[in-house]
Amino acid sequence: MALTDPGAVDRALRSPQQRHHTFLSILVNTAVASLSTSYLWFACTFWIYLETRNVIATGAIGGAFMLLIALTSISFGTLVDRFRKLDVMRAATFFALIMFLIAGVVYLMAPDDELPRLDRPWFWAYALLILVGAVVENIRAIALATTVTILIDPDKRANANGLVGMVQGMAFIVTSVVAGLSIGLLGMGWTHLITVVLTAATLVHLLFLSMPEELRPAATDAHGGFDLKGSWRAVAAVSGLFALILFSTFNNFIGGVYMALMDPYGLELFAVEVWGVVFALGGTGFIVGGALIGKFGLGRNPLRTLLLAVLVMGVLGGLFTVREWAWLYVVGIWLYMMLVPAVEAAEQTVIQRVVPLERQGRVFGFAGAFEASAAPVTAFVIAPIAELWIIPWSRSADGASALSPLLGDGTSRGIALIFLGAGIVMVIAALVAFLTPVYRRISREYAVAAEEDEHAEKASAPGAAPGERPSPSSGDL
Repeated sequence: MALTDPGAVDRALRSPQQRHHTFLSILVNTAVASLSTSYLWFACTFWIYLETRNVIATGAIGGAFMLLIALTSISFGTLVDRFRKLDVMRAATFFALIMFLIAGVVYLMAPDDELPRLDRPWFWAYALLILVGAVVENIRAIALATTVTILIDPDKRANANGLVGMVQGMAFIVTSVVAGLSIGLLGMGWTHLITVVLTAATLVHLLFLSMPEELRPAATDAHGGFDLKGSWRAVAAVSGLFALILFSTFNNFIGGVYMALMDPYGLELFAVEVWGVVFALGGTGFIVGGALIGKFGLGRNPLRTLLLAVLVMGVLGGLFTVREWAWLYVVGIWLYMMLVPAVEAAEQTVIQRVVPLERQGRVFGFAGAFEASAAPVTAFVIAPIAELWIIPWSRSADGASALSPLLGDGTSRGIALIFLGAGIVMVIAALVAFLTPVYRRISREYAVAAEEDEHAEKASAPGAAPGERPSPSSGDL
C-alpha cells in the first residue's frame, strides 16, 4: 500500500501562484526567525571572545552548537514527517522563545563580574540556554525544505532552494552588522532583549499563516520521536544517497575549521563594530549566489554543480588569508559565501527529487545529524591546537621566519596556516569525488527521477498532485 494519502497533501488545491505566495510567506517568517536567533548567537560569540580573548572558548561554544544539532536532527526529522509542517514550526519557535526568556533571567541574576568568566557556572548556564534555543530553531530548516516539495513544482525547486539561500544571506548580513554594532554600542543585555522581541513577533505571525495544501500530515511510517531505523531505511532506499551525505559530512569537517577560527581572525584585523560590518559585506555573497540559483537553477545535474562549488571553495579557503590583508580576507569571504547557497541548494534539490515526501523529514534530519557531527569534532580539536601550539609557534621568531615566505608577516599567520591546509584538503576531496562510481550512480538516479516527474506531470489527471512521483510501498523499504 502506498504511504501517501492522496488527500493529505494536495498541491492542486490552489494555483501555482497562490502556492508560491504561501511559500514566500513561510520563507520570510523563517528568515526573520533565523535573523533573531543568529543575531543573538553572533553577538554571544563576539561577546565571549572579547571578554576572554580565548579561541578555545569560541571553539567550544561553536562546537557544542553543532554537536547538539547532530544529536537532535534525527528527532527533528521524525517530528517533521509525523506532524503538519506549520505546527512543527510554531512549536519550535515557542520553545526557542522560552529558552531565550530563561537565559535573560540568568543574565539579570548573574553577578556582573562572574557572567563572562569561563570558570563560573553563570557563563555556561547562559551560553547553554542560548544554544538550546538556537538548536531547536533548526527544526524549522528541515520543515522549510519539505514545504518546498509540497508547494513548488519539481522543475522549480532548485530555484526555490536558491531563494532560500538568498533570504538566509540577507538575514546573515543584517545579523552580522547589527550584532557587532549591538555588542559594541548596546551591550549583551539589550541585544538579548531585542532577540526576545523578534522571536515573539515571528511566533505571532506564524499563528496567522495557513497552508491548505497540507490538510493533514502525509501518512508515514515514522514512529516515536527518534526514528533512527526508519531514517536509515529511507536513506538506503535511494542508491548513492548515503555517499552524498558522507561527502557533505567530510566537507563539514573543513567547515569546522572556519567556524572555530574565522571570527578570531576577523577580530584581530578589525574592531568588533567594524568586523560586524565587514562580515556583513562578505555575506552579500549569499544574496548574489542565492539570486543566481533562483534565476538560473542548478543545471541538469545538481551534484556536479555541488562538487564544482566545493572545489572552488577549497581554493578560496586556502588563499583568502595567504597574506594578512584586510581586503583579501573580505573578498575571499564574499566569494566563498557566494558558493554556499549552491552547495546547500544542490543537496536539497537532489533529496527533494529522489525521496518521497513522507520520508523527507527523516532524510533531511539524518543528513543534518551526520553533517553537523563533523564540524564540532574539528572545532573541538582545531581550537585547542591553534590556541596552545600553532598560534604561539607562529608568533615566535622561528615560526614567523618559517611562515614568512609562504604566508607573509603578521600576528595571525598561525590561523592562516590552518586555513591553507584545510583548503588543500577540500580541493583534493572534491577532485576524488568526481572520479567515484557513486557520483555517476546518484547523477543517474537524479536524471531518472527527473524524467519520471516529467512523464507524471504530463499524464496526471485533473485534481492530482502535478509532478509528484508515486510513493514506493512499505515493502520497498
